[in-house]
Amino acid sequence: MAEPDDATNAPYATRIPADISRPDRILGPFTIRQTTILAVAAVVVYGGWWATRPFIAPLAFVALVIPIAGAVAALALGQREGIGLDRLLGAALRHARTPKRRVQAPEGVPPLPGIVPARWAKSAGPPPAAMRMPYDGVTPGGVLDLSREGKAAVAECSTVNFELRSAAEQQGLSAAFGRWLNSLTGPTQLLVRCHRIDLAPLVDNLQHHAAALPHPALERAARDHADFLADLALSRDLLGRQILLIAREETAGRDVRRGTGEGRALQRLEEAARALAPAEITVTALDGQRCAELVSAACNPDTHTSTDDRPEGDL
Repeated sequence: MAEPDDATNAPYATRIPADISRPDRILGPFTIRQTTILAVAAVVVYGGWWATRPFIAPLAFVALVIPIAGAVAALALGQREGIGLDRLLGAALRHARTPKRRVQAPEGVPPLPGIVPARWAKSAGPPPAAMRMPYDGVTPGGVLDLSREGKAAVAECSTVNFELRSAAEQQGLSAAFGRWLNSLTGPTQLLVRCHRIDLAPLVDNLQHHAAALPHPALERAARDHADFLADLALSRDLLGRQILLIAREETAGRDVRRGTGEGRALQRLEEAARALAPAEITVTALDGQRCAELVSAACNPDTHTSTDDRPEGDL
């Protein structure tokens, strides 16, 4: 029996940058946030024991405190996907208090006209709340102005079918992607966005050009395919995937008023395009119109997106 090729089956690995955003440990394995929560809880428990010791037995106090101490310890030490439970609890409280129906209305949401019956207004529920978008506008170059949070440039990335590659090719792709990660100089986000696909333009295009095909068999095949796509759109909820790369440049103080950071954000997208080219990933910066359409679609998840002819390596 022939021995397997070591070069083909060799495991691949790549170095990834250290998590520089990880909080520092100041007391053993505890961060300053965890230490503060545990210290405050210990002071409160000790103060409660000192105040109630004249009329509560020690065992009764311990039985009363154990569930509370366990909950505080879980809140301070527990994590989910790298986020502390105290932060998740705060986010859940903010989400519960935030209105679920919001509209872009800088001038405010006007009340219902007086001619609307009271029972209709009651059945409609609370009115939508005014929503302020977290950006001040989109430049012609496609850069989001985040006010005091800086500037953010958005680009669309192609995909690569990783599983169909050999071990050596996978190692090369991983190494190229790792080199790009190590070269990052500012906040960067990779966002995988799912959206509904509208096949109606593609079906209309097939039906319109079918008669111009040089052979009747090709015309029948085009019309049959158009009928298939129409039935598919009616029977299935078609979803597409879009991978976005966002490079944000932080500005502070007077740099915010002068609008600096836009050129640097676009330059970082160009650097990402050059760095990810060896990984066979195409990075295409979005212009002002496409960036505005993307933000509009993000605000309305039910927006249908037409198909395009950009190839995807992994569906």
